[in-house]
Amino acid sequence: MAEEGIARRVVVVGTGLIGTSIALALRERGTEVLLTDRDAAALRMAVELGAGDALPEGATAEPADLAVLAVPPAAVAVTLLDAQKRGLATAYTDVASVKAVPLAQAAELGCDLTTFVAGHPLAGSERSGPAAARPDLFLGRPWALCPTPDAAPEAVATVTGLARACGAEPVVVEPGEHDRAVALVSHAPHVVSAAVAARLTGADDVALGLSGQGVRDVTRIAASDPRLWIGILSANSEPVADVLEAVATDLAVAASLLRDGSEEAAAHVADLLLRGNAGRSRIPGKHGGDQSAYAVVPVVIPDRPGELAMIFQAAGIAGVNIEDVTIEHSPGRPLGVLELSVEPEAAERLAAELRARGWSVPG
Repeated sequence: MAEEGIARRVVVVGTGLIGTSIALALRERGTEVLLTDRDAAALRMAVELGAGDALPEGATAEPADLAVLAVPPAAVAVTLLDAQKRGLATAYTDVASVKAVPLAQAAELGCDLTTFVAGHPLAGSERSGPAAARPDLFLGRPWALCPTPDAAPEAVATVTGLARACGAEPVVVEPGEHDRAVALVSHAPHVVSAAVAARLTGADDVALGLSGQGVRDVTRIAASDPRLWIGILSANSEPVADVLEAVATDLAVAASLLRDGSEEAAAHVADLLLRGNAGRSRIPGKHGGDQSAYAVVPVVIPDRPGELAMIFQAAGIAGVNIEDVTIEHSPGRPLGVLELSVEPEAAERLAAELRARGWSVPG
């Protein structure tokens, strides 16, 4: 039985990473979830993972409380029209990362926008498909809601309840503002990551052998599905182009100054690096607001089963909350360095506990 305030019955159209993660989160709250996907294999996997039952052919016996359209931006409008014609639900939302174009297309097709609230959970992974889905994917993450003036209050309330049921924080934003924002914080960074990663295709073995955590961090999202991303970028082309042109200008100026080689030129490059520091510091921290200045406790760990679990257990015994974790592997060697971010006053206590249990903690 669904918890109070949460939709009792939800149809999820599309069983990729986001759709299946939403379904898994709702199932944990007791919601009945029906799944549908043109990809029969993806649908079967989502069902096997416990995300819900396959939607019977044709319309459901009675409309669900909500239909979630987990499809690419270009497919949102036509999928919404089809779902409304079938009477799948009394309210509808989507999860595409672009809002203005799909909304305009939906209006042109004659979709009922009183029952539709455009949405976008700001969560994801470089991995795709139902196998990568997690019920906790949205915990603490923003979930943008972009209702039109025509949207009925009941539909807005239902979609807001969906975001909260998945553990996310609903944020109401105008569609155009949303698209400009995600161009800056998501879409353009993906292209920049891909551009850096593309340089590696011609790299020799020496360069690749020297790869460290920096290049891994910068290129992580470049591993995402290009087919998905070309659809996203095409639907949000102007805002993304604006950001990329500004980044390209900064990079071109930096390249010119570095070729100059003078101290004055170096000072101008330093200005870009300082602006980078300032911009990075503005990204909200773990609990929102300003970023916290955590201390990092490095631990040398062997690559063997159970090692991480024992380190986390030791942190618990020491009464230390681990705020963040990164692992840097040593190429060709069965060990790596685990970096544990903790509150500064807890760093020495954690280091002492780990050393007492036999781990190497530099510093």
